[in-house]
Amino acid sequence: MLKLHVNNEYARLKAVLFGTAQNNGSTPSAESCYDPNSLSHVLAGTYPTEVDMQNEMSAVLAVFQKYDVEVFRPNTIENCNQIFARDIAFVIDTKFIKSNILPDRAEEYKALETLLEKINPEDIIELPEDCHVEGGDVIISNDYIFIGVYSGLDYPDHITARTNLQAAEAIQKLFPLKTVKTFELRKSNSNPLENALHLDCCFQPLGHGKALIHDQGFLNKTDYEWLLNFFGKDNVFVATQEEMSQMNCNVFSISEDVVISEQNFTRLNTWLVAQGFTVEEVPYAEISKQGGLLRCSTLPLNRN
Repeated sequence: MLKLHVNNEYARLKAVLFGTAQNNGSTPSAESCYDPNSLSHVLAGTYPTEVDMQNEMSAVLAVFQKYDVEVFRPNTIENCNQIFARDIAFVIDTKFIKSNILPDRAEEYKALETLLEKINPEDIIELPEDCHVEGGDVIISNDYIFIGVYSGLDYPDHITARTNLQAAEAIQKLFPLKTVKTFELRKSNSNPLENALHLDCCFQPLGHGKALIHDQGFLNKTDYEWLLNFFGKDNVFVATQEEMSQMNCNVFSISEDVVISEQNFTRLNTWLVAQGFTVEEVPYAEISKQGGLLRCSTLPLNRN
């Protein structure tokens, strides 16, 4: 049986599910896009090619191999975008929790069959149907579980609203010894500069008490100020609106000291090095055009 253990975002990575760009399908129509980044690139004729995305994911695989990380991949589905593994499930402590995702993407979870066979069935949790959640909205910080939500009355009108309060309440019941804290996220179906698709698009904790935050990703200024106080202003990299839309907050930690980041994130990567991190730079700009980056592509299974 595969050992599950994830208690934060930066403990040494031992095993991970990494998405795939194999048989990714053709460029989607504007009508079928479910995030504003993808929509903008479809309309501009700059949507990424399958070959480019495969090459970018190969660069990340090389980093995993360098650090001796066990990598699992989903089974390949014909003409299906399976890059963003984080959306479809997440691990908290020793439990593997199935996300309740957009109905159009339900088949992506079925592609985890080979992985799920290695997990004790008692450790696999399915939330009630009315609990909408995707893994990008769930960030684990030891005694805390931070969850990005949207609770506006226009929730059904926002295809970018992926996690609701019912899910946060259900997760709190599952982990009564942890503190679940919710953050209301800013949503837009059409403007990538005004949309925090998931919490990890505008916030991410790193090792050594550092964090990446974009203040405008939160609907309530008090949420941003709470995080700033929690981590300490001197420990926080504040991303600009443009940096947020390019996914600067969506890097991925191999360990407390090592971070995988996009090679073009010059300001961020300079800051990370100045804070003492080893930065493994990879090309990932094409994949970012779909509204996700490195954390979105990865589902940690075991960190120790």
